[in-house]
Amino acid sequence: MSLKAIVLGGGMVGATMARDLARDPDITVTVADVDPANLERIAKRFGVQTVQTDAGDAAQLRRAINPFDVVLGALPSRFGFSALRTIIEAGKNYCDISFMPENALELDALAREKGVVAVVDCGVAPGVSNLIVGHAYRQLDRTDRAAIYVGGLPKARHLPFQYKAPFAPSDVIEEYTRPARMVIDSQVVEKQALSEPEALDFDGIGTLEAFNTDGLRSLMYTMRIPNMTEKTMRYPGHRELMQAFVQTGLFDQNEIDVGGVRVRPRDVIARLMFPKWQLGENEPEFTVMRVIVEGMKGTTRQRHIFELYDEFDRESSTSSMSRTTAYPCTIVARMIAQGRIKQRGVLPPEKLAEEPGLFDHVLAELRARGVLIQHRIE
Repeated sequence: MSLKAIVLGGGMVGATMARDLARDPDITVTVADVDPANLERIAKRFGVQTVQTDAGDAAQLRRAINPFDVVLGALPSRFGFSALRTIIEAGKNYCDISFMPENALELDALAREKGVVAVVDCGVAPGVSNLIVGHAYRQLDRTDRAAIYVGGLPKARHLPFQYKAPFAPSDVIEEYTRPARMVIDSQVVEKQALSEPEALDFDGIGTLEAFNTDGLRSLMYTMRIPNMTEKTMRYPGHRELMQAFVQTGLFDQNEIDVGGVRVRPRDVIARLMFPKWQLGENEPEFTVMRVIVEGMKGTTRQRHIFELYDEFDRESSTSSMSRTTAYPCTIVARMIAQGRIKQRGVLPPEKLAEEPGLFDHVLAELRARGVLIQHRIE
């Protein structure tokens, strides 16, 4: 059966989605992006079809997705919710990685009404992290705690930032400024992003510093786990520098007057800092994630620990963050298109863990692409 898939967004992750899908002879792939340079590069490199589209324009987006069986989203977060609504209204099945600030579950009733499968936050974290929590939750008789730690970092550390952005830098700033929601004693609590630093050690990496970010997403509403946290990891020292920027107001979005000119501080620092955060061509980097889920199995206390470590792939010149973010989306999108996901509505990845065999299938498909997840029980 031949399938037609369209990928929205031609950045690093969208391009990786296109490459993965294009390896399947039964899938015809098109990439939509507003930037013709992105489209030209992707078409030349992967031989896929392209269409210039502004995903922020609902009418353009509807026209672009109309001929396709399944839609994949690799858009910046600012377009995530509006694109999700447009795609659901068009009756198209969707798999998305956008880290949108809005609650995608608000569109669940609409998706059910349209008979649509819309899997959201289907990257690495949120994404695989949610799937792991959902799976572990179903292995335990009572789940008391879930903790997610994730980071994408260059292998070489260079002051002052000790960081390169493996995805849209504007979304990184969102992680550093959006209030971090977590669950404490069954209550949703807000804390400042970048707060409550915690040191974690990893073999072959050393010590990383984890801090609160707003990555629990749908888990706060779908999982009956009384204590849940999500933290982003960076090299020690990066968090303090970002905190100084926040406290100085450099990430503010409200305009200020500078010599009679109205400017947004975030726009200024983006122009100055983002070029310094750009990964060099073929620059080695890695993605690391640790998910801990604790609870009771019968009368025995169990602690499930899942760990992922992935590096830049030299053979395909693909960053690890692109690989670990894109592949879960392409794997699940194939399953949607093949009718293997029976639920309808807006589905965060932890809900997919309810589908028999899906967790093992996703991990096996990731393994086939060189992305390994280790699991142990303590």
